[in-house]
Amino acid sequence: MPKKKSKKSQATVAGVVGIGLDGTDGHHRITRTEEMVLVGGSAETHERMQETAIRFSENLEKRGKTLQQATVREVLDLLREAIERTGR
Repeated sequence: MPKKKSKKSQATVAGVVGIGLDGTDGHHRITRTEEMVLVGGSAETHERMQETAIRFSENLEKRGKTLQQATVREVLDLLREAIERTGR
């Protein structure tokens, strides 16, 4: 009897990590959202990462999806769009 072909599970994104490497003032900056963890960076860089996280979350919500429901391609597109909108 032939084996049933199993459906390949689609890759999902469990979370996004943002790392700022330009922090030299000794502060330990950490921000957590439902979708992201942001670590490090100067005050300016960390603030920009926070703005990106907010825009990303808003756009994901507009699509009516959670991070785990979005495809990898959607997550990448939303991240790119959020980064572009923060002036980077």
